[in-house]
Order: sequence, then structure tokens, then C-alpha cells
Amino acid sequence: MTTDPAHPSAFAQDYRTRAEAIAHLVAGATEQDWSAPSPCERWNALDVLSHMMDTQRDFLAGHDLEPPSPPLEAVPEVAWRVHTDHVENLLRDPEVRDRGYDGYFGPTTIGETVAQFYGWDMLVHRWDIGMAMHRDPQLSEADLDAIERDLAMFGEALYAPGICAPPVEVGPGASRTEQVMARLGRHPRAAAAS
Repeated sequence: MTTDPAHPSAFAQDYRTRAEAIAHLVAGATEQDWSAPSPCERWNALDVLSHMMDTQRDFLAGHDLEPPSPPLEAVPEVAWRVHTDHVENLLRDPEVRDRGYDGYFGPTTIGETVAQFYGWDMLVHRWDIGMAMHRDPQLSEADLDAIERDLAMFGEALYAPGICAPPVEVGPGASRTEQVMARLGRHPRAAAAS
């Protein structure tokens, strides 16, 4: 999916599409599902969901736009929906969406950052949660295109401490998804078998 900034609602629509895919993936998840180890070292599935919410909240709080903090442990999928509904509504407000600031890669806007970095993060972590829960994350070819496009844009910054592990090797029969995730330091087949 490619966000078109010429369309005012594109950022919000793209965010909603990616948030809904995660909501669909985790629907009906049990406590055992949430406690399952993910491909992200030392994180279970709930930790991954919490990470996405926390990083988005931290970014927005830096712009005086902090979303509500629903209790994650009670019903994680409800907390996710409350959080993402709020972020989507922020992205529908042109005064928020188009607010400029100096980002890591230069001048940008809140809408562009949420779409480009946090939207990308939701695609990657959807796979992490799916692997933890042994559920199909259903990444489409367009999703993989988006991951690869932004992976190239982030360059070596992606492998800074605390972001992604260095790329890993996969065998010659690896699927495109496995190849893409291996570039993000994930061992796809080991995760799927865990």
C-alpha cells in the first residue's frame, strides 16, 4: 500500500487498514497466545503489541497529542482498538496530520511519520505476532513491497541498537516473506516451528 499525501484521508485510511489487520489477527487470542514467545528476542506476543502502542504514544506525546492508555493486560485486543481509533482520528485532523517538524531524516509531518515509520512497524510486527500465535499474518505482496521499499529507505539506521538485528541467512527455498523477514534479522522457519 502506498500512501498518497495528495489525498487528505490517505494517512488515516492506511493506518486503519494496518491496524484492522492486526485486530483481525489477534481476535479471540487467549492468555496462552499472548504469552507465546515472538521472533523478537525476549518479547512475547503481548510485549510486541505493547511496544507498538507505547512507541506510537511516545511519538504523539512528543507533539502534545498523547492517546489514551487503556489497560493492556485486561483485554489486549480492546486496548489496541481504543488506541488505534484515537490515532486514526488524529490523522483525520489536518491540523495534526500536516503539522511539520524536523524528523530523523529531515523535515516531515506527523502524518508522514505515522504512515511511513509506525505503519511500517505495524506490518513487520503483525508478522511477529502471527508467528508467536501460530496464526497466518496474511502479508500481501503489497505489504511486502511496502516493507522492502521502506527497508531500503531506512538503510543502515535500521540496524541501530534496539531496532532490528542484522540480516540472517535463509535457504534457497525460502519464500519471499521469509527472505524479507530475514533481512530484518528474523529467523522465519525457526519462529514458525517454535
